[in-house]
Amino acid sequence: MNTQPMALNVEDRDYLTALGPASLNGGSSPALDKAWRACLKGVTERPAGVRQVIWNSWRRSVDAGLDPEDGEYRFVAPAELTETLAANRLLIAAAAQVMRGLLAYNPNGHINLTDAEGTTLYFCGLDLTPIGSRLLETVQGTNCTGLALVEDRLVYVLAGENFGVGLRQRHMHCAAAPIRDAHGRTLAMLTLTAEPGWFHFHTLGTVQAAAEAVARQMTLHALLEEQQTVLEVLNEGLVVLDENGDIKALNHYARQLFRVDPAWLGKPFQSLGQTELSGEILRSTGEGVRDLDCTFELHDRSHLACLVSVCPLEQGGRVVSLRENRRIREITRRIIGTQASYTFETIQGHSRAIQDALHLGRIASRSDSTTLILGESGTGKELFAQAIHNASERRGGPFVAVNCGAIPRDLVQSELFGHVEGAFTGSARGGSAGKFELADGGTIFLDEIGDMSFDAQVSLLRVLQEGEITRVGAKKSLRVNVRIIAATHRNLSQAVAEGAFREDLYYRLNVLGLTVPPLRMRLEDVPMLARHFLARCARSLRKPMRDLSAEALERLGAYHWPGNVRELENVIERATNLAATELIQATDLALDIRQGGQPLARHCAPAPRAAVDLGTHEMNVIIAALRDTRGNIRRAARQLNVSRGGLYNKMSRFGLKVEAFRSGLD
Repeated sequence: MNTQPMALNVEDRDYLTALGPASLNGGSSPALDKAWRACLKGVTERPAGVRQVIWNSWRRSVDAGLDPEDGEYRFVAPAELTETLAANRLLIAAAAQVMRGLLAYNPNGHINLTDAEGTTLYFCGLDLTPIGSRLLETVQGTNCTGLALVEDRLVYVLAGENFGVGLRQRHMHCAAAPIRDAHGRTLAMLTLTAEPGWFHFHTLGTVQAAAEAVARQMTLHALLEEQQTVLEVLNEGLVVLDENGDIKALNHYARQLFRVDPAWLGKPFQSLGQTELSGEILRSTGEGVRDLDCTFELHDRSHLACLVSVCPLEQGGRVVSLRENRRIREITRRIIGTQASYTFETIQGHSRAIQDALHLGRIASRSDSTTLILGESGTGKELFAQAIHNASERRGGPFVAVNCGAIPRDLVQSELFGHVEGAFTGSARGGSAGKFELADGGTIFLDEIGDMSFDAQVSLLRVLQEGEITRVGAKKSLRVNVRIIAATHRNLSQAVAEGAFREDLYYRLNVLGLTVPPLRMRLEDVPMLARHFLARCARSLRKPMRDLSAEALERLGAYHWPGNVRELENVIERATNLAATELIQATDLALDIRQGGQPLARHCAPAPRAAVDLGTHEMNVIIAALRDTRGNIRRAARQLNVSRGGLYNKMSRFGLKVEAFRSGLD
């Protein structure tokens, strides 16, 4: 630090040097007194022997109409003073220590601190300046603090250079230096008043050095405050530990995660929560650990699952960062787009078969009960699953779709329930969450559930019974809040009979059930669906398509659609690409539709009602029988070859009310 008064201008430096120790030991001089009286009389030309900066200040004081005989202090209002002191509490704390140290070299002196508006904030020494007094030049006339604020630099004022009589007669010299922030803006003014025998050239350097020391303290505090603010707003928990594993700091996010308050400082890390990995966290050295999958049992018996990283510090101790698994899953869901987009309103069709399915779907959406959706491939089972989710109270949660048939059988459990680090060769470092964890708080759609391995069926049954999952290789289970919707094109009742599917799981899944009808059972919807797909394809392909010809619609209506709605969509997209006009012609359709299309009756002659297989499209068959018999349970049961009690049970499972068929309503 440079303690020389380098901020003095040339005139001030030369004047102080020329006076010498003998003059500084005096209070005033005849030349200064004569010049001061001349200024009071209105003389405008500066006499010899008075500095220009002092003469200018005297003139401003005279022009302001100030009375040099008035030695009373002026104060800010009490409420304003209280606000000012509160706003400058950190400045006062930083300056007080420096000021007390500076006073040790000036035992009979006085040091005061003012803000940038000239209000006294703090003082120490014998000659006291009251807190709240205003030392502005416009209030007290020429004085060292007021002049430093006008000049915004280091200044000194000798006893005889003051404007007020009281200050002149005290025979005390003063030096003042500004305290600046990191951007060079003046925050406050530090002023030292000393007896002439204790005031010399190097006093100015000492005052300037003291002001710079306070400025550095303020800059350091601002930096620490900025760092603390950054730590507080981080979207991850941070815990700083000392070399003994005791807590030195906890940011806001960490306090929320562990449900503690700032008073937790000083306690051992283990007091935040118990985990089997505490030892690994506290013993980490070198590069530390990254993304350690931990579950803490908190002091209130709740559980916190998070990823933990540890960074050892050179001076000892370590920084522990925590990211909550639930938030990580939310981010993951946003990235991979696991959200439902379809609703019941977006499912096309006016046929009785599709309306019956929609009716049951809406019933399923009113509860969290597990739902089983049956239907051939391409009928739109996932559309119904998404619609049920979006109409339920879980609509704000995730929707995670899993094709059980597309996952290798030896990886099904890991994909669904996750795994811990080291559970198997090639497992991810830190472990990995499964689809059930990603779906926590929402819905998981298990498509092609009939293809799930027997081992995975056992684990799924545990989820349905206990609401818990266990990662592959883990010792503890995790609770999840997930609604399950399963779907399959297989005949599960037959799979149960053959031992390919667990009977207890089948009944757990089939709490609520609905069957999505194949397209051949709703041929009256084909024109509507075809036009819907045409409009979408035309937008996508940027072709001005208007409609389908009558012959094309006739051919589509005569086809048996083994690929169901998905096949129809592909057919329309192909025809849109091939169409030479705004109207799709029969010649634009695929050859098997154009030449091989047969009336539905030739492909799907209805079986005798008594011999209908209820395993494939059970709900639709029951609805048809009830409608045919106008709700006569005895006749419908005989027609379906089941008992009346059995029919009532199945109707209850599908949410069917006999009154609806007796009245002719849905």
